[in-house]
Amino acid sequence: MSNSTSFPRFPESYWQASCEKLPEFPALQNNRETEAAVIGGGITGITTAYLLAKAGLKVILIEAGRLLKGTTGHTTAKITAQHDLIYDELIQREGKEKAALYYRANSDALSFIQSTIKQHNIECGFEQQDSIIYTNTDNGLSLLEKEHSAYNTLGISSSYQESIPLPLPSMGAIAMHGQAQFHPLRYLSTLVKEFVNAGGEIVEHTTAVDIEHGTAVKVITRDGHHVSCRNIVSCAHFPFHDGGGFYFARMHADRSYVLGIKSAEPYSGGMYLSADEPKRSIRSVQTDSGDRLVLLGGQSHKTGQGICTINHYEELQRFAEQHFSPKEIAYRWSAQDLVTADKIPFIGPLTNAASRVFVATGYRKWGMTTGTAAALLLRDLLTDMKNPFAELYSPSRSVSWHTVKTLATDNVDVAKHLLSGKLEMVYKKPEELNKDEGAAVTLHGRRAGAYRDQEGQLHLVDTTCTHMGCEVEWNDGERSWNCPCHGSRFSFEGEVLEGPAKQPLTRLHP
Repeated sequence: MSNSTSFPRFPESYWQASCEKLPEFPALQNNRETEAAVIGGGITGITTAYLLAKAGLKVILIEAGRLLKGTTGHTTAKITAQHDLIYDELIQREGKEKAALYYRANSDALSFIQSTIKQHNIECGFEQQDSIIYTNTDNGLSLLEKEHSAYNTLGISSSYQESIPLPLPSMGAIAMHGQAQFHPLRYLSTLVKEFVNAGGEIVEHTTAVDIEHGTAVKVITRDGHHVSCRNIVSCAHFPFHDGGGFYFARMHADRSYVLGIKSAEPYSGGMYLSADEPKRSIRSVQTDSGDRLVLLGGQSHKTGQGICTINHYEELQRFAEQHFSPKEIAYRWSAQDLVTADKIPFIGPLTNAASRVFVATGYRKWGMTTGTAAALLLRDLLTDMKNPFAELYSPSRSVSWHTVKTLATDNVDVAKHLLSGKLEMVYKKPEELNKDEGAAVTLHGRRAGAYRDQEGQLHLVDTTCTHMGCEVEWNDGERSWNCPCHGSRFSFEGEVLEGPAKQPLTRLHP
């Protein structure tokens, strides 16, 4: 197996590398007044802004960095209502009616994407594919049988298979028919253009940090500007404003990894996910040159926790070499996803008291359909239209005893990492680092974070997360500092990459 140096250092995902770049939009330079401010330039933010503008509202879309550079650009881009093994669990925990609503919301999202592609004649590699969960264990087979029974109960078009047409061992599989895959950034680039043509305004490099309530609600930016509006929609990956909703304690952050390989063998089609651990996600994409690129994903773990991150790519490489005869590993990337305790996203008013501030988060790796379903629901909420899914996704919904136990377990885990980070003994010194190496070090008798770049320059930061004081850990796969408590991520220079943290790590000097 090739060692980790065979991977690109700072890779773009295949989607970013193969998509025409959008023109850069200016940062917010002065105060604004509008009807709706949408925060976040991923699939939910762009689709929501597009829908609201089409409904006649004056909308501003605010992005902290560049559009489409976040989680949406690091997906596997499956458009499916098959969200792992979920429907039997939903029926048992929430009842048949809510399970059916969950399926319908995501099926409606798929239909919306398909009709929008047709309406605007978008060239984005849209292909209908079966979505398939497979297993090679007795326990997995039992779970698949229960899930397929749930499909039948809900009337989901599906079939049970005794094997799969991939070079993988399997004892059985269930296929959900009529699902799809596409190039997400080419699709969303068209929606951006349509949004601007409909009178929408976009600002980039503008970080929203707070909200003020009054006659109008105001988005406050890090540079001291504000946007006054009737409604605010937080579609950033993590809500930029908590407002007493305690979202950081009601979700946890997972990271997962993807390799894009050129295989020596033809790919038989279909989108696959293993029921067994470690999870494996498999699909293909046709490149502009006509070749098939196989996307292999998996190795999920809580952000900031687990083994050395580059090892996750190496595990996927081993899997690829064992089953897919890769001629080349062309791309590798990772993504971060937020998971709610009951596995149902939060979409709706931020809290019961903040009825003019809306949020969409917690997609559990299924952002293409869920993000679109969120945009459709948010459009209806902001235009006073009834939507059958509002109660299902409400952030203020009641929770089951099972969910309470999951929340308790997650927060005990947070406390454990908070304590262990403070008690950890660190002996490495900054001068011991090689080029392109990062680690927690001892600086003036205290814990610090150090990274020596390829030019030999040393970058030092305080490793105390600016959210709630946990100690961040070095991520050698992405050259970042990750918080094991609530999933905040920082660049090696300390800048915020992922919330809930709002402020950068303090830079230190030798």
